Amino acid sequence: MTGVKPMHGESEERYSTLVNNAAAVRAICSAVEGTLGPKGLDTMLVGGQGDVIITNDGVTILEKMDVTHPAARLMIQVARSQQRQIGDGTTTATVLAGAMVQEGVAQVTRGVPVAKVVTGMLQGIELAVASLQGRSRQIVGLGDRALQRIAYTAGREQTDIAKLIIQAAEAVGEAKLREEGYRFADSVLAHEEASSEVWTGILLNQKPMNLHLEHERRDARILVLHDALEPEAVSEESLVTEAGFQRYMQLRELFRSSLGSLLELGVGLIASDRGVDPEAEQFCSDHGILVLQRLSRRDLQLLSEHTGARPVRRTALRKSAPELSAALGHAGYAAYDERLERVRVARGHGEQHVTVIVGAATREAAHERSRIAKDAASAVQAAVRGGYLPGGGAAEMAVAHDLERVRETMKGMEGFGVAAVAGALRKPLSQIVVNAGYNPLEKVEELKAAQLAQDTDSLGIDCDTGLITDFVEAGIMDPTDVKIHALQAAGEVAAAVLRIHTVIKMKQPFEEN
Repeated sequence: MTGVKPMHGESEERYSTLVNNAAAVRAICSAVEGTLGPKGLDTMLVGGQGDVIITNDGVTILEKMDVTHPAARLMIQVARSQQRQIGDGTTTATVLAGAMVQEGVAQVTRGVPVAKVVTGMLQGIELAVASLQGRSRQIVGLGDRALQRIAYTAGREQTDIAKLIIQAAEAVGEAKLREEGYRFADSVLAHEEASSEVWTGILLNQKPMNLHLEHERRDARILVLHDALEPEAVSEESLVTEAGFQRYMQLRELFRSSLGSLLELGVGLIASDRGVDPEAEQFCSDHGILVLQRLSRRDLQLLSEHTGARPVRRTALRKSAPELSAALGHAGYAAYDERLERVRVARGHGEQHVTVIVGAATREAAHERSRIAKDAASAVQAAVRGGYLPGGGAAEMAVAHDLERVRETMKGMEGFGVAAVAGALRKPLSQIVVNAGYNPLEKVEELKAAQLAQDTDSLGIDCDTGLITDFVEAGIMDPTDVKIHALQAAGEVAAAVLRIHTVIKMKQPFEEN
């Protein structure tokens, strides 16, 4: 490969936008990289009103930061994408993106054309993903020790949270975890008044209107309304006419009759996404039917899925008993939990659901434990779906070796882009070692030699002792999908930053007086 000479003079001005953007990216990365690894520390976020957040969660730090630089905002998109798609690994994705930008800028300022660097980076990422997939180990059942260790690691080594997540995974089942569209992390609920437990059902975030009733229902039939539980409306203009008033009275009588049919069908719980007529509320209270009004769409969907109910409009209440019965769901248990201020529903005749209730002493602690539990749940689901790899930057180090071997065979300038990806892949391990208090140059080279000598990707640096350790045997593992998505998201943003040649402020939209 031909050498590239450093550029000076006019070219420095030419690269001023790139260097400026790289500096903004570096500033973003420095805010989160200190939290990486088992020895990573927390970041304190201070608001304008004196409010304080202390966390080591990458996406929380980035979301709460006061960021104005456009290139820095692109970095925040990496964390958002990682959180939305995978739910874990946001800090790693950010660190990788920052490292790729730095490596790419170094190549461009040496004189390598941006297009060649970006093309080579994209090739390098594709090769790296293939290498990660080839090295991936598969989970063998939910009792696999590797899955337990992944929950423990992603759960910030909080044993109680890791146990809850594994227990919940076993309750919901491997098939559900693999189901497209199902997000295991959404089942996590933290509450400062709760005791930690796995509830094999759902919790609805609403109080019943008739709290004075005996709260518990057994073998209850469930009516789900995407509507208000009230008679059909008559316009105010019509009400002032005799015909309109007669119509109003007929509709109310039809509504009363439909309430009676619900009683005959054995409905024990009615859930509506809108309001409830006072007469309907009184009728349900008199006959022991729990009524929930203004439930969120998500809660209504969960209730429908778990109980097998088919949501209906209020006009469906006029249907015959057999027709309406077909739309009703069924739950073996429904009760209001006063401490949690939520309705528990379990043993539904529809899809299996589980809720991980994480207890905490304060609201702030509940929020942090909820985040940690969601990370653990996301990691467990990702591992079930896509397998796992040695953690702590060990797998990335091995993949970097693979890319270097490929680079040696490349004749075009795209090889500089591949080299940039290889350099970036070493950054997570280097930062973890720095956070643990060791010399990164020494440890990175030491590990590189050991992995090559033993031809394995499972060796890593123990952050407690600084010694080379088999991470698979030690139980230090990460989900494969977390690493792959982090690398791909980082590459997309790094390529976008490197391609920016000029930043121009847009004019304000024209406003008519």
